[in-house]
Amino acid sequence: MTNRNHVLNLLVDGLAVVPSIWSLEVLNTLLVAERRKRITRAKSARFLKLLKQLPIERLDFPTGEESAELLRLARRHTLSAYDAAYLSLSPFQDLPIATFDTELMRAANQEGIPLLASS
Repeated sequence: MTNRNHVLNLLVDGLAVVPSIWSLEVLNTLLVAERRKRITRAKSARFLKLLKQLPIERLDFPTGEESAELLRLARRHTLSAYDAAYLSLSPFQDLPIATFDTELMRAANQEGIPLLASS
């Protein structure tokens, strides 16, 4: 499994590429954490400020041509369209997937898509 600190360390000299839905997923995670009293609004704001400083490229993905491949992957691996976007994006960018989601890891392995190695 990928270590969160390892991913952050790789961003010192690297770049992460994510589908545009990623931004909404981050916001939703923060909202859920606030509602469950795990973090405060101030901590959410601080996290977003720090996140803006990281080299993360958000792609408008999928485009029309990539949509068919995304659907194929989602159906084949019983993934959500959101998770399939990460799986589908990886080969186009020639990058490994960094995830803690076991279903996405399983699907990546079955598709021969590399996972970001732990340190």
